[in-house]
Amino acid sequence: MIDDSAGTAAAVTGPTPGPPPHRAPAAGDPAAWQAFDEDVRSRCMVPAPSPPFGAPPADDLSRLAVALCHRDGRVREAAVRDAAGRPDLLPLIAVRCADWVAPVRQRARQVLRETLDADTAVALAPLILRVGRRGRGEFGVGLLREVLDRAPRARLDVLLADPDRTVRRFGYRIAVEQGVLAPAELAATAARDDDVVVQDLCATAALAAVGDGDGATEDAVLVRLLGARTPRTRAAGVTALRRAGRAEGAGAFLDDRAAQVRACARYVVRQAGGDPAAWYRTRCSGPDAPEPSPGAVIGLAECGERADGALLWPLVRHAGPGIRAAAVAGLRTLDVARADGLLPLLDDPAPRVTRETVAALLPSAGGLPAGWLMERTAADRPRHVRAAAFRLLVAGGGAAALRAAVALLADPDERLRARAGQAVLRWRPSAGAPQGDSEVGELLDLCRHVLGDDAVRRRKWEAGLPR
Repeated sequence: MIDDSAGTAAAVTGPTPGPPPHRAPAAGDPAAWQAFDEDVRSRCMVPAPSPPFGAPPADDLSRLAVALCHRDGRVREAAVRDAAGRPDLLPLIAVRCADWVAPVRQRARQVLRETLDADTAVALAPLILRVGRRGRGEFGVGLLREVLDRAPRARLDVLLADPDRTVRRFGYRIAVEQGVLAPAELAATAARDDDVVVQDLCATAALAAVGDGDGATEDAVLVRLLGARTPRTRAAGVTALRRAGRAEGAGAFLDDRAAQVRACARYVVRQAGGDPAAWYRTRCSGPDAPEPSPGAVIGLAECGERADGALLWPLVRHAGPGIRAAAVAGLRTLDVARADGLLPLLDDPAPRVTRETVAALLPSAGGLPAGWLMERTAADRPRHVRAAAFRLLVAGGGAAALRAAVALLADPDERLRARAGQAVLRWRPSAGAPQGDSEVGELLDLCRHVLGDDAVRRRKWEAGLPR
């Protein structure tokens, strides 16, 4: 490398033919700084020399930013030296700390170490963490950690509230290791944050305080975790009930809307000597039982036996659509779903019931009455019923599937029309189906505009028809 930093950097300050001059990002967006670096490197060619940098304010600052990203390592190294003491260019110094040229990298690291304090560390954290994903990016992350370990709590709070989830994860890892957040604060974050890594990190740290004998802390942690919106966090709180000696509280979550929470509740209840299956059977056992919830209905299927299907069949006619949908899902889970009992539910006014019914009928789609299903694809039927019937017809295959697809190719509903086109493109004669069906030939001719001539001839040949 060279020692004449001003002269080398000057090589990029003169007028450059071609693209417009580069300008450093005005905002602190880390993606903008990285994009600026990549753009300059891809476009910057060394122009004719010009006078060396002096100390002019804005224009030369922008030119120095270009030099920091130049494709020539000698230019970048010299620019790093000139950029020392210019805080506006510190983001590009952070980028150069992961430079692939060792002298550039070493000089940038020295400048960053001498410059980075608590305030600049917080401002640069999003960029440093992004650069840290690169090869040779570990230095900046390590230095950031060193500075923030010594920073006041107020600086750390800025990271904990950052909208960038990578920054929040980094901040909460530091906060947990330093123990600066109370268990109740950690539990509140686990219940509130939308990032699963932060949820798990904070929930695990908060649960470490459960079972240590401090009743007030336990109450604060469990109330927040058990009331969380996300299933993962509620499940963590339910599991912690056993460690806190409050296993009886898990019974209230046996019919939770989330399968993960129900599974944890059943575990805690069993460990305390209870029988979750008996509880579910009581909730689903008839008119004298308490009104079941969807979670209780599907919960019975999750831990019950095939014989429990007798309790679920009456619930497919329940007034509540959530109960009906859960009953159908439960019958499918127990593998006791019968097509004759479920087919009428395709006409259910609730789309969720119809969706569960389709899922239960798909394994037997080939044996369903094609004419009855075809009637339900008519334009006067509700859209969810038409879509469900068409899906079953396509799954059943054969001429009925092609007939339904061709009928919907000109349907006013755009989504059904698109699905019909896809069904035509995927259609093949069913294995074992009679060869030479003239109806199939006529239907293939009707969708020639979708398949094309070659594909129509090929499918006719596969169906045993003249081409």
